[in-house]
Amino acid sequence: MSVNTIIFDLDDTLLWDKQSIKTAFEKTCAYAHEKCGVDPAKLEEAVRLEARKLYESYETYDYTVLIGINPFEGLWGTFDDSTDSFQKMKEIIPTYRKEAWTKGLMVLGIEEPTLGAELGERFVEERKKSPFVYEDTYAVLDALKHDYQLVLLTNGAPSLQNLKLEITPEILPYFDHVIISGDFGKGKPDPELFEFMMAKAGITAKEGIMVGDNLNTDIKGSASVGMRNVWINRESNVNDGEIEPTYEVTSLTEFVELMKSL
Repeated sequence: MSVNTIIFDLDDTLLWDKQSIKTAFEKTCAYAHEKCGVDPAKLEEAVRLEARKLYESYETYDYTVLIGINPFEGLWGTFDDSTDSFQKMKEIIPTYRKEAWTKGLMVLGIEEPTLGAELGERFVEERKKSPFVYEDTYAVLDALKHDYQLVLLTNGAPSLQNLKLEITPEILPYFDHVIISGDFGKGKPDPELFEFMMAKAGITAKEGIMVGDNLNTDIKGSASVGMRNVWINRESNVNDGEIEPTYEVTSLTEFVELMKSL
């Protein structure tokens, strides 16, 4: 049976989320340097480390793993979502932001809680102003939209993923369905999410193909329901695990060429 539906991951597949986070860190740390002379690169490294440690210490951590929300999304998301776990995150997040930056400063010998709080809020604004999209994203979606049903399947909190789509408004109109793990209650690679997506899109596994950058979520999850998949490996990472993608490409453009041969 031929493929009639392409399912795309969002973060670091269509959106260059890593670059957005990196840019927000760089701009915020440059501001910190202006305020107190701290080394920007060392502050970024310290805050990233302290943020991870804090994030993993909260009672909501297991839920964030289930839904697929990383520590740096926690540094700028609001989590104004309906479930009890998201509401707990909403309560924690303001303190988390402040503490991550305050502790990062302290690692470098600077005890400035007020500055830490200011940097935490500044990071949020810098991230909103840094929505990077891969250079071939729109051209690829243009090339595919008339011949395939397009589905967006993304892990994360609905409030945050929808915010990402709001600040890159060109993406949403391409998609027939947008499915966010936080709305469903489980994230990729859980096969139940993929079954839900297929029911929503009205397809069988043989009619869809999953495109994503993450072997452990996009590729593993789609394989678990018997769906073909494409690993976008832009950074030439070595796959030394047990998860084997159906296909591997280095860009979205290369993926379009692959589709012509299927």
